[in-house]
Amino acid sequence: MDNLELIKQYLPLCWFKKDPAALPRSIGFLKQNLLVCFVVEYFMQLNMIDDPFESFFEVLLQLLLALMFIGFVLLINKTLYTFIQVASAVFSCTNIVSILIVPVAIWLTVTNHPASYIIASILGIWGYAMIAYVFKKALVVNGFAGMILSTSYFLATYLAAFGIAQLI
Repeated sequence: MDNLELIKQYLPLCWFKKDPAALPRSIGFLKQNLLVCFVVEYFMQLNMIDDPFESFFEVLLQLLLALMFIGFVLLINKTLYTFIQVASAVFSCTNIVSILIVPVAIWLTVTNHPASYIIASILGIWGYAMIAYVFKKALVVNGFAGMILSTSYFLATYLAAFGIAQLI
């Protein structure tokens, strides 16, 4: 199955449709999602901290922590066999929001316009909701548990990576 077809199948997750565990399994698609996520996050990180090595390390750490979190949650739920689909779903959703937020972040940086903050907030909330939905469907839990897992995911991924990078 080609990437365009896989994107079409994973895209409904952005509108809170489909079960991520029922989507096609493709290691190549997961690798490409990881690459896109790395490039976009690296660009954003580099824009914020201006140190290429620190940005590289922090984004790499974020991706590793994200993969570990997804694997750990699926292992506890005894659904580790869906790792490829769930990780692809999480990174597909993250990539959609990240790609949309890049021009908003540039607009925000250049103009400091209040509307850019509002749009960035809406995109952030949408990304959070998509990750909550993926965990809700993949783990067959209620919406509140999905939100708790989404919050835990963001804390374990972004906050932990920032903290570890600051220590090193």
